[in-house]
Amino acid sequence: MLMTALAFLVTIGVLVVVHEWGHYRAAVACDVKVLRFSVGFGRVLWSRTRGETEFVVSALPLGGYVKMLDEREGRVEPAERHRAFNRKPLPQRAFVVAAGPLANLVLAVVLYACVNWAGIEEIRPWMAEPRAASLAADAGLRSRDEIVALQVQGGRGDEASSDDEWVAVRSTSDLQWWFTRAAVQGRDVRLRVVTRNSELSSPSGERELTLAVGRIPAAEVDGNVLEKLGFSGPYAEPLVAQLVPSGPAEQAGLKAGDRVLSLDGRPVQDAGQLRQAIRQSAVDGQAKPLTFRVERAGRELDVVVQPVMKDVQGQRVPRIEAALGAPPAIVTVQYGFVDGITRAFGKTWDMAALSLEMLGKMVIGEASIKNLSGPLTIADYAGRSAELGWVYYAGFLAMVSVSLGVLNLLPLPVLDGGHLMYYLFEGVTGRPVSERWLERLQRGGIAVMLLMMSLALYNDFARLLGAH
Repeated sequence: MLMTALAFLVTIGVLVVVHEWGHYRAAVACDVKVLRFSVGFGRVLWSRTRGETEFVVSALPLGGYVKMLDEREGRVEPAERHRAFNRKPLPQRAFVVAAGPLANLVLAVVLYACVNWAGIEEIRPWMAEPRAASLAADAGLRSRDEIVALQVQGGRGDEASSDDEWVAVRSTSDLQWWFTRAAVQGRDVRLRVVTRNSELSSPSGERELTLAVGRIPAAEVDGNVLEKLGFSGPYAEPLVAQLVPSGPAEQAGLKAGDRVLSLDGRPVQDAGQLRQAIRQSAVDGQAKPLTFRVERAGRELDVVVQPVMKDVQGQRVPRIEAALGAPPAIVTVQYGFVDGITRAFGKTWDMAALSLEMLGKMVIGEASIKNLSGPLTIADYAGRSAELGWVYYAGFLAMVSVSLGVLNLLPLPVLDGGHLMYYLFEGVTGRPVSERWLERLQRGGIAVMLLMMSLALYNDFARLLGAH
């Protein structure tokens, strides 16, 4: 809990400081007098004046602001009017406003580049047996298939076209990213796969398959795209890894290190298939005895286990009280200096574009509002990534920084994007938006932001309670 709280505060602190620093540096570059640079709102906890600017830390850390000299907010001495924000030319005002979100996007590029250079350990895309009758199974994927490359095909009503570019796949995170992107756009994905009998064995039988990702309705796209496609997880040897003391598996005689060959006479390919078979073994809501054929110390033997029914995510399922499966294969994803920077720019651009596309589809009802996340979800992921190490935390911070930059560029009156829309109106018409309309738009913007925050908090609590 302490790690989660600290990671969340650091996340908010870094993103706010960078965002406001963007506004601050742009204002200084345009010779606008900056009166205050505040991290947080409300009561001032710490204050220090450097030059003509007061730097403060306030009690409520969820945001910040840069206060500039402005005739609309108070009296300005005649000698300083040329340094007031409202007196600056339109391009300079727009630059100052846009600099905050742009600083967040630049931060994301830097962080992604650092992650690429340092390298990160991720799960290898060497997949387990997909669920029966799923899209992955229908595509022809099998246990021990490793996905080595993919190609995004044409969208709905455009089956003949494709991006014509095969992209190397190095981890399951790559799969999650490309499948999510394809599902939002209603596109299928062409896959190149090879089969490996063991982690270090040579591949055999490269083949191409088409995965109908576009059949997932855009309204159902969320963070579980791989599960919706029918993937049961990465390949793992069907080993008994650990036993719960006095649990059904231990009482029946299973031992850590046993390799499961079959369950009730049906061959077992991997740990994911084994776990799924156990979960689906109940008859009329009751657990039935299961016969495990295992290999132990070079010989085969049968062990009959009587599972017990347990509540798992709101469902009653059979459990044998044992951890099943060897650890999944891990790969280190790392890039050189130039390639790391290039990929960082590309990842930031793609993340921003996908975020905008997803927000647009949520507005018109083509994407699920479950994808909106609030401070509780951010805090949870901040804590988890921080526990894994600085590289994982940096990647998480980059992702949130992109989201913050995109969010602030939305044309809502209370955000930077709203002010840019005012300036666009002023540039086209030659006159600023009237005070009357500014007040109306401000109220509307606040209402929309409150609605978005309410939905995000609802989603946070729903995730914590297991409703999503």
